[in-house]
Amino acid sequence: MPSWSGEDGRRLLIRGGYVLSMDPGVGDFAGGDVLVSGSRIEAVGMKLEAGDAAVIDAAGMIVIPGFIDTHHHQFETALRGFLADCILINDGKPHSLYNYYEHMLQKFSMVYRPQDVYVNELFGSLSQIDAGVTTVMDVSQIHHSPEHSDAAVQALRDAGRRAVFGYFEGWGERSKYPEDARRLKKEHFSSDDQLLTMVMGGEIYIPGYERAWAIGRELGIPVALHVVGTFGMRDTFDSLASSGQFGPDNIFIHMTGMSDMAWKMAADAGAHVSLSVPIEMTMRHGMPPIQKALDLGMQPSLSTDVECTMTADPFTQMRSAMTLQRAFVNEDALGGKTDCAAMVTSRDVLRFATIEGAKGLKLDRKTGSLTPGKEADIVLLDASAINVAPLNHATGAVVTLMDRSNVDTVMVAGRIRKWRGELLDADIPKLRSELEASRDHLFEASGIDRDVFRN
Repeated sequence: MPSWSGEDGRRLLIRGGYVLSMDPGVGDFAGGDVLVSGSRIEAVGMKLEAGDAAVIDAAGMIVIPGFIDTHHHQFETALRGFLADCILINDGKPHSLYNYYEHMLQKFSMVYRPQDVYVNELFGSLSQIDAGVTTVMDVSQIHHSPEHSDAAVQALRDAGRRAVFGYFEGWGERSKYPEDARRLKKEHFSSDDQLLTMVMGGEIYIPGYERAWAIGRELGIPVALHVVGTFGMRDTFDSLASSGQFGPDNIFIHMTGMSDMAWKMAADAGAHVSLSVPIEMTMRHGMPPIQKALDLGMQPSLSTDVECTMTADPFTQMRSAMTLQRAFVNEDALGGKTDCAAMVTSRDVLRFATIEGAKGLKLDRKTGSLTPGKEADIVLLDASAINVAPLNHATGAVVTLMDRSNVDTVMVAGRIRKWRGELLDADIPKLRSELEASRDHLFEASGIDRDVFRN
């Protein structure tokens, strides 16, 4: 492995793979090459001449741009799986004894210390690198103090991948949200030439959200928010829509239960929609509005949301989006409907998980496709593995057959972060121990019993 990967002036040739560029202007290549110079893609094609460039043999590999997760609450990593059976809100029935609003937002999140924020964010980031996710929008709703915010930023930086820091709410007398956005932008995100960028959280279920929207737009950064009908947001969202408040800087997460009027206004304004299909189905957000977005000409991105309830790997997200949309179309066809919507394909959902995510986060000039001039966020997927071979359909193999075990090599801005199945530059046993200590603190401080065998 070239230890100098990503350094200026150094060239690296990924040779002989099945290249899925996700850029129609570049195309796809069987036995193709990707030439990387420093942090950027120099060329994509067949039998590239690269002089003395170091060579990575990609025979049997599918070469794709890194996956992009447009909404992930990484601060919850220590609580993985604890709310696997939960729904969003307590509806008074036994199945909601454990629910996200009461347990996560009102109890667990309130007792995070800066050190908990740091290790949760770092471990979650490294886990996603391992799964081939090279870019994330991190939605960290634990900004209880400037120290909490700085810990989140430092963890994202130390993880060494591309990340959009979502400055969402915090609670308590030391919380400086939303005003501290100006300091954070100046201290951590003043340069456009770095892996980290920033988004303003503007949740409309929080009183005073107008101030957060105004500050985000003052700073010239996107404004992101959860839009969920079960939280009673429809009237507020309609009011914003009808008063012309939507813009191309908005990222709307979930978009369940909203009116046709608001949807049309969002589409007309050029807003982006991030869908978390498995979470939306299991936690009672409402039916994932994939078809609604597509019918309005909106190309959604995919996001993992919360690991306290569901895995954060991109393969689960792609398969869920593809099978759900096709299930609806197939049901229409079986019922005799003759003007059914077009079924999404494996290439469509791979596009949602790559270039559409980059567009949604305003990063498509840098990442999302294997395009010469863009930064080299590249993933090599093993198509010779026992769960995939023999290869017959490249996008189909990625979406319908693969999982995290197929992620062979991961590169972020030209720097190799995972090599031949092994995550690099990370002391996982040490971090796991620190994460477990954080988990123990969160349960003790919140007064929640960690019964691993509860029904």
